[in-house]
Amino acid sequence: MTLIWGTNYSIVKHAFLEIDPQAFNAVRMVIASTVFVAIIVSVRRMSGRVARDVFYTPAPITRRDWTTIAALGVVGHFLYQYFFIGGLARTSVANSSLMLAATPVVIALMSAALGQERIGRLHWLGAALSMGGIYIVVGHGIGVDRTTLTGDLMMFAGVCCWAIYTLGARRLMLRHSPVGVTGFSMAIGTVIYVPVMLPNMLRTDWPAISAGTWVALVYSALFALCVAYTIWYMAVREIGSARTSVYSNLVPIVAMLTAVVFLGEELTAARMAGAGAVLVGVALTRVGKTTPLLPAEE
Repeated sequence: MTLIWGTNYSIVKHAFLEIDPQAFNAVRMVIASTVFVAIIVSVRRMSGRVARDVFYTPAPITRRDWTTIAALGVVGHFLYQYFFIGGLARTSVANSSLMLAATPVVIALMSAALGQERIGRLHWLGAALSMGGIYIVVGHGIGVDRTTLTGDLMMFAGVCCWAIYTLGARRLMLRHSPVGVTGFSMAIGTVIYVPVMLPNMLRTDWPAISAGTWVALVYSALFALCVAYTIWYMAVREIGSARTSVYSNLVPIVAMLTAVVFLGEELTAARMAGAGAVLVGVALTRVGKTTPLLPAEE
């Protein structure tokens, strides 16, 4: 998941030079939602434990489940994508990276407040150390002023939406598959997102878009959304929300290494130290005790 999301940034960054970011996002959400729904429909007869657990579960989707899935679609796909893409366009990459580094802390706080998990001291220490490492990696470009404030606030709103989305689906994961929950909620979010972004899509000169940009769009839809989202929720179900979220702090490290290899950016001693702090922080969360408090069944 971290490899996909980390490399995805460099891949789509070039695409934004040709296409409006919100139009790009709307199309990739349509592609990802279509793939998810097609998988859900086609794998109902698949046999084997992995197929049942990941792609399809026979438990009926109740009215309460549909209500939760619809809410997740609004918060985790429509609002999150709107705030994330809009914020990224209005603030610096450094500010965005540090804001996203707060995700594990926000999720841990919400998870503890809701009584879903009991977070140990080493986990808090690891999350803080990891966030500090992100600051070392990207801190040279961080700055808050009037030109970036709107983008910073949008990015933080996106972080809160992602935290709610992650925690809100935890109970559904006890009965349903990651593909099912993600696919249905994304489809609902896409149905809302596309009409809102229709003006951006109509202003885009689609015939003029290069083949490379189309490849980036399809790659981002299939891997950054379909594959990575599925892995995220598989991890949430297996190791909990708080522990899973810390791995998102590895994304800027992968993005940094990708930029060093493919864009020729300099790998400084400070960046290496920051990356080391992130890795140690993630390791501490693995050692620290995080106890799920949810019942095995509803």
